[in-house]
Amino acid sequence: MAKINDLEIIQIPVIENILGNIAVIENNSIPFEIKRVYYLFDIPSSSKRGGHSHKNLQQVLIAISGSFDVVLKDGVSVETITLNKPDKGLLINHNIWRELENFSSGAVCLVLASDIFDEADYIRDYNEFLNTK
Repeated sequence: MAKINDLEIIQIPVIENILGNIAVIENNSIPFEIKRVYYLFDIPSSSKRGGHSHKNLQQVLIAISGSFDVVLKDGVSVETITLNKPDKGLLINHNIWRELENFSSGAVCLVLASDIFDEADYIRDYNEFLNTK
């Protein structure tokens, strides 16, 4: 059973340069093979995204620009993590409920996923999520 304390902040390798830094994401810097990449942008600050769990999928969320909060629930504990650095990724394992909120102006959330989109992998009802625990 996945627990919030199983979450991990991943340091994204950075090549520093006086002309600007470069963050490098390769499969060896992420604990799974990346099969899908997408990003959220132009999100109103009052919006909430996520609001689901995955049965098998793992994800790494990165605040490429701006900041946002990730509210994580495992059925017992709740933790809020603020992402605001483009060289830090939040690893979310399967069976963790996640909600994204408090988006700053210009926030961009990059998501690296361990598999392609599969609607059958989603649990979108919180009570159903709790019943799987």
